[in-house]
Amino acid sequence: MDQPDGLNPVDLEDDRLHEECGVFGIFGHPDAAAITALGLHALQHRGQEAAGIVTFDGKRFHSERRMGLVGDTFSRQEVIAKLPGNAAIGHNRYSTTGETILRNVQPLFCELDGGGFAAAHNGNLTNGLTLRKQLVRDGAIMQSTSDSEVILHLVARSQRNRFIDRFIDGLRQLEGAYSWVALTNKKLIGARDPFGIRPLVIGELDGHPILASETCALDIINARYVRDVENGEVVVFDETGVHSHRPFPLVQPRPCIFEYVYFSRPDSIVGGRAVYDVRKTMGAELAREAPVTADVIVPVPDSGVPAAIGFSQQSGIPYELGIIRNHYVGRTFIEPTQQIRQLGVRLKHSANRAVVAGKRIVLIDDSIVRGTTSTKIVQMMRDAGATEVHFRIASPPIRHPDFYGIDTPEQDKLLAATHTIEEMRRFIGADSLAFLSVDGLYRAMGHERRNPERPQFTDHCFTGDYPTPLTDQSKREHAPRQLSLLAEAS
Repeated sequence: MDQPDGLNPVDLEDDRLHEECGVFGIFGHPDAAAITALGLHALQHRGQEAAGIVTFDGKRFHSERRMGLVGDTFSRQEVIAKLPGNAAIGHNRYSTTGETILRNVQPLFCELDGGGFAAAHNGNLTNGLTLRKQLVRDGAIMQSTSDSEVILHLVARSQRNRFIDRFIDGLRQLEGAYSWVALTNKKLIGARDPFGIRPLVIGELDGHPILASETCALDIINARYVRDVENGEVVVFDETGVHSHRPFPLVQPRPCIFEYVYFSRPDSIVGGRAVYDVRKTMGAELAREAPVTADVIVPVPDSGVPAAIGFSQQSGIPYELGIIRNHYVGRTFIEPTQQIRQLGVRLKHSANRAVVAGKRIVLIDDSIVRGTTSTKIVQMMRDAGATEVHFRIASPPIRHPDFYGIDTPEQDKLLAATHTIEEMRRFIGADSLAFLSVDGLYRAMGHERRNPERPQFTDHCFTGDYPTPLTDQSKREHAPRQLSLLAEAS
């Protein structure tokens, strides 16, 4: 429905890939809970369903887990006051396994024979369901439906003496992608899966160590970036200092390339690369690979903005904000009918008619998933008077589902898995459509091209090359062919 000023509101969030989760931890700081809340606020883009913080005050653990955004739950002093202590871990949740209910909100906590143990997880375990079923058969009592809970049981059942050895025993049984932050009555622990699929960094604030999913969580508290936790590394902070363990066979790291395409905040540094610069370079590569004659470059906000700037700079075509996002529209309840949704109740994005009308425009976005959103955007531009609408995507076509913590649809729901590029163009109604090539994506990452024998990144959504076993999916007989470099190395 057109508004009186001609703006056509569209909700662009209904066809997005949703982030995994965000984790944060700090050890030895008197304001541990408040600092953790700030860190989680910076990581809010990684999960908006719920948040939780666990602290230790030297005698007892304290836990607050709330549904909703960090700013709506942990900004109140009375909540922080319930979390005394100088050590804390926190978690932002977007569910990829398990229902959206309070008992699934992390950090998860349990009492072991040696004391309390809290853990928070970013990623997804590809054998989590298999482990869970085996644990339940063996008598385990599960308190959540999250795959993350298995680590509590695996640690509890280990026969090793030292806690860190018990924790590593648990990690050895996990498959898939994970970054863990864990807290005991003496230690802050971080762990990254053998391929380093999910990110985890080490920082320092006033001499106190920090673990976080991204560097933007360090920036908000003016902490110093120290280094990334390396792939397959378990790092332990206690009163004696920092201790690094490397319990896995050494393999080439393969961080998730979607952290650069979409998930990480543009101001973060991931794997030594500035995400904003990488996305601009993706746009420049796209302009070289798929040039187009047009009057204006229009980003799909907000994720398409850096790539659109790069495309504009490379092509010489002016960059304009042809789509305006209303940042003051909060989360809403699900509307009861499709008809009401189409009336534009959720006024998140609108066409800027003054920029679009009478122009040949190039829309720049980071990805196409189901294609329903892209169809709306193209029509919105035409309704605003665009004479031509060309679509350019700053990543390759997504043809394969994710099992590492990204909420992707089943493969047959991915538009690129069932349609050719020309069929996709007709489906979304654009005058032309082009994607960045896989090699172009790698060039933007600083590599000459993708090495098919030893891929430098986890890029399975584009290539179908999964670096780990997909045990749960294999048992469901839905798993694509996979490559297990870890199995080969061991």
